[in-house]
Amino acid sequence: MIPIYPVNSLSTAPLVGNVTLSGLTNPPPLSLYIHIPWCVRKCPYCDFNSHEAKQEIPEAAYVDALIQDLEQATPSIWGRKIQSIFFGGGTPSLFSGESIDKILSHVRMLTPLEYGAEITLEANPGTVDIAHFQAYKQAGVNRVSLGIQSFDDRYLKALGRIHNTEQAYQAAELAIETFDRVNLDVMYALPGQTLADALRDAEIACQLNPAHLSFYHLTLEPNTPFHRTPPSLPDDDTSATMQEEIEQLLAQHGYLNYETSAFSKAGMQCKHNLNYWTFGDYLGIGAGAHSKLSFHDKIVRQSRHKHPKRYMEFVSQGQAIDQEWVIPQQELGFEFMMNALRLHAGFHEALFQQRTGLPLVSIQKHLQTAMQQGLLEQNASNLQPSLKGRRFLNNLLEIFLEDK
Repeated sequence: MIPIYPVNSLSTAPLVGNVTLSGLTNPPPLSLYIHIPWCVRKCPYCDFNSHEAKQEIPEAAYVDALIQDLEQATPSIWGRKIQSIFFGGGTPSLFSGESIDKILSHVRMLTPLEYGAEITLEANPGTVDIAHFQAYKQAGVNRVSLGIQSFDDRYLKALGRIHNTEQAYQAAELAIETFDRVNLDVMYALPGQTLADALRDAEIACQLNPAHLSFYHLTLEPNTPFHRTPPSLPDDDTSATMQEEIEQLLAQHGYLNYETSAFSKAGMQCKHNLNYWTFGDYLGIGAGAHSKLSFHDKIVRQSRHKHPKRYMEFVSQGQAIDQEWVIPQQELGFEFMMNALRLHAGFHEALFQQRTGLPLVSIQKHLQTAMQQGLLEQNASNLQPSLKGRRFLNNLLEIFLEDK
């Protein structure tokens, strides 16, 4: 278990050898994450903080709580521009365009929102139509991420999704007609899925021609029905072949595989997620949302109360934050690498110190080990995972866990 240190006691945290935090001279870019925790039905593979909407959703009360949460958090990000906003869930498309508009209006009033900021809303194909998309666009949303998962009814049923193949097509086509920037989430290595069926899903996704695609390997996460009662999944060799052939197919259609699971047309990478992967800052509001905020002498993580009712009660008392802690210095190298090494292009050496406040020499022995094992490459002043490192990312990251 990672030790948690009080926010006001950075000096008590262990050091990386004799290296101390050199100080963050400039804060990194800042994003805003807004969590909408309700779903029509909880999927059996999902381990996110989401709750089935068994009764009427208290939409208006929750929107008010989000605004209060942002008001209370504003001093911690005072004067900093927000470069991207992401409505995640749960199913944010259960909320009306009016609610999204109210939230974004208060974001603009309370914070300096960067001109042309990327504003993404996740949507479920079973909960949207053209009226929804138009209302979201009018509110200021300029990017939609659709949870397609598959274009085959057999696999949608196996995944417990509420939409069918026809709704998946319709939602994707409507989103692409309405927004310039659309992402489709698709999964592979599904229960009983063949290689041919996985490639068929990939081909359909490419033919729709969205700006961005995300392809995720289905994993059995703890505390989910699939983990308790595992379905029959493709074996490791078949799954690896699916991954390789999907990557080749998407490349043929002009999609750049810029991150482990992310593919985009030129210039259409997800700015919000790139900020995560380059160890940028983010303020998370909403039930169970997490934040990472940098100050000149420390980097802080926060988590909000998870249950929606409990969250709203604590927000009304001015106590939205459930836990807050400083990232111990000996964890910073791993935390940075856990994000940055997902990027196929890697990162410039100077970024490490800019985002952690530590010199690169603090993880020099780990870098050398990774390069000796052929998992990491150095090109001029850039460090990036090799093809082997991308295929065995967990092995690469484990090297930076040694000090833990």
